[in-house]
Amino acid sequence: MTTQSELPRFRLTLPEPLAALRTAASAPRPAAKPALTGEVLSEEAAGAKPAPAARGSDISALSPRQLRMLRRIAEKQGLTPASDEDALRQLKAAGIDPFARGNAIGEVIAPPAPETPPPVPPKKDPRAEGAGKLPAVAKGRNPAKAAGPDLLLPPEARAQQNHAADIQKIQRDIARRRRRRMAMLWARLWLFVGIPTLIAGIYYSLLATPMYATRAEFVIQQAESQIGSGLGGLFSGTQFATSQDSIAVQGYLQSRDAMLRLDADLDFRAVFADPNVDELQRLDDPNSIEAAYKIYQKYVKIAYDPTEGIIKMEVSAPDPKLSAAWSERLIHYAEEQVNQLSERLRNDQMKGANASFAEAESRLLAAQTRLVELQEVNKVLSGEVEITLLSSQITALETQLTQDRLALAQMLSNATPNRARVEPLERRISTLEVQIRQLRDRLTQDDTTSGRSIARIQSELVLAQTDVQTRQLLLTQAAQQLETARIEANRQQRYLSLSVAPVAPDVASYPRAFENTAVAMLIFAGLYLMISLTASILREQV
Repeated sequence: MTTQSELPRFRLTLPEPLAALRTAASAPRPAAKPALTGEVLSEEAAGAKPAPAARGSDISALSPRQLRMLRRIAEKQGLTPASDEDALRQLKAAGIDPFARGNAIGEVIAPPAPETPPPVPPKKDPRAEGAGKLPAVAKGRNPAKAAGPDLLLPPEARAQQNHAADIQKIQRDIARRRRRRMAMLWARLWLFVGIPTLIAGIYYSLLATPMYATRAEFVIQQAESQIGSGLGGLFSGTQFATSQDSIAVQGYLQSRDAMLRLDADLDFRAVFADPNVDELQRLDDPNSIEAAYKIYQKYVKIAYDPTEGIIKMEVSAPDPKLSAAWSERLIHYAEEQVNQLSERLRNDQMKGANASFAEAESRLLAAQTRLVELQEVNKVLSGEVEITLLSSQITALETQLTQDRLALAQMLSNATPNRARVEPLERRISTLEVQIRQLRDRLTQDDTTSGRSIARIQSELVLAQTDVQTRQLLLTQAAQQLETARIEANRQQRYLSLSVAPVAPDVASYPRAFENTAVAMLIFAGLYLMISLTASILREQV
């Protein structure tokens, strides 16, 4: 729509001639009818009295600019003056003061209007000859209203008015389209978002079977190990040391095996197959393990917190006591699983230590058996003892041989030695030498009876004794390792510590009507937004 512009107001000071004309125009005079067309003005101008001479002198006192202003005001009012004096006369006849403040300001500010062609006089119609005999217009009737308001407007004003009317029509059409589109938008929102959200709210508030949730928390711990070193000793006794066991227990509680054990003990599938459960939560086929496992995953939630090492469990059931019983039974399953893992770890550790100890013990027995066999075959208890004995015999014989040789040398030093004493001494020396040689040969050469020398026997016995000593040392180490493994296995024993015991609730935890309805509304709104955007993009592309 267009708004009329407000024109600034100016206070103009008229010259003296104009002031005189304005004073003359403001004098009382007979009322003149407003001119409607050029013909009426011409007729009234013809019947009007001529202006006095003083008035002409007043017009001659006007400047050319003021005369042009008079003609412009006359043309703006739709008059067709023949001269400047005629313009002033027609304006006075029409009751218009050209020197009024409003006319003067409008003439100064408004742009000059385009020249309009002179009005064409209507053709004389013989049927209108009696028009002069028609009665005059009734007194008090406004001819301008009878002729219509548009006839009084100049062409620019009529064009502007038509343009404003077209703009208003376009604006009304745009507003009507906006109202229609807004109505369609609200209808689509109600159809695709409002109605589904209302249905979801009715279901969660009135139709859904209430579920009672029992919550429990437990942690898997182990005894602190004092012999661990490195990273194992650094993380021993913390949640990182049992993180694998916690994850294993979590996986077991979420497995089908746990669901089947729970069903065998407390009839898990029969509870959700009850007709009292609503259709959306009911187990349609109790014989289907997969369908029952989906229900189990939905209502048995197991979460593991790695920062604290706590396993959190939430079990939901239509009955509060039943949910508490299910929770206790699942905790019992978890404890059995922890004990099984600990026993397996203990058996693995003890198995290696027991095998090492048994092997060391068998090898020590074999080494001792070989040593005894060597002693029995060679008839030597100890090679060192035999060598010591032979060495002492050889030493004694060599001492006696030395003495005999000294005695023989002393006898032979005489000029006439006594042969009766020399010969027995020589034979004794020869016998001692033979005896010493035999003893030495026995140490290094094979014996005729056993076929083996003392040196060989000694080396074999030393090797056998060394093997026995080594096996004894290994057996001692294996025994220490076995004892250490037993102590470590006892320290590695895992156990389940219950931090939050399951307690049967007295108020239903699910469904949460407001939250679930709000989530459903957001989901439907998102789907509608995606579908509408996709449709608009496809519409633009096509």
